[in-house]
Amino acid sequence: MVEVSRRNMIAGTAAAAVATVNPATISASRAQGAVVAPMTGVYSYKLGDVELIQVYDGSRTFPMPDGFVVNASKEETAKAYQALHMPPGQLTISFSPLVIKSAGKIIAIDTGNGLGANAASKGAVGNARHSMTAASIDPKAVDIVLISHFHGDHINGLKNADGTPAYPNAQILVPATEWAFWTDESNASKANASNKGNFANVKKVFDGLKPTPFEAGKEVAPGITSMATPGHTPGHTSFIVASGGKSLAVQGDVTNHPGVFMPNPGWHAVFDNDGALAEQTRRKFFDMASADKLPVVGYHFPFPSAGYVEKNGNGYRLVQVHALT
Repeated sequence: MVEVSRRNMIAGTAAAAVATVNPATISASRAQGAVVAPMTGVYSYKLGDVELIQVYDGSRTFPMPDGFVVNASKEETAKAYQALHMPPGQLTISFSPLVIKSAGKIIAIDTGNGLGANAASKGAVGNARHSMTAASIDPKAVDIVLISHFHGDHINGLKNADGTPAYPNAQILVPATEWAFWTDESNASKANASNKGNFANVKKVFDGLKPTPFEAGKEVAPGITSMATPGHTPGHTSFIVASGGKSLAVQGDVTNHPGVFMPNPGWHAVFDNDGALAEQTRRKFFDMASADKLPVVGYHFPFPSAGYVEKNGNGYRLVQVHALT
């Protein structure tokens, strides 16, 4: 059962944050044979007494997966892609973890693709650590790492390229339902085709780490409450951040590509393990955000990854902001 409601939230959710923006700096060389400079992006703002810092991990352009939307025709989806001016046959997805400074703690929500992917992609992704350096955040100083779900683009940054812990002094907190599902290989029969290979990566990433499972609906860090938002994966979790009577929501993959799935919330992505449940979650989550004028931070939203959700016909639209007021 989807547990997305006002009961999951801290009082004062209708108010938004006052923002101070540090303009993102983007620098990279894609020339063949050239040395790739780190690509960094930093966007910081305040929510009450809490500081939030988006750290850009990069973006990846790749051939459109076959059946990217599994329950709509090619003709229907092609019209949507064309309306978004997406290059034919290509899909671009961006990645942006969040670092929060609250009550003397440094808390990271998700970790990006990791430094191994940074080298393999020639700097296209895996830049979260470079962005943290640009924001003067030492990974050794991170106290807590919160994981939304176990897909590689969210957990691979837990390890350095050599397999050592990227956050050696942090408590790693993971959704209990997610941990139970992906660490039991007998559940492979319950995973769809695009998720079956994820079991091996979960085993590799968490080998040698000691994560602590948490339950949905609990405060998991100062001012941060977990919210069950299943469907994309069985234990997919979002977070409500609250301070000074103000709140915002942090979502990983409630929607994957906002331009595609927010106007068409009934479409099911190939990456969603349970498309019908993901749709149910998406509608409830965005109805909540829209009704309460709740700012939303989206891991796959275009950088700087924050905005408001508005009802738009039978779907929703993202009103992206560069300063939350």
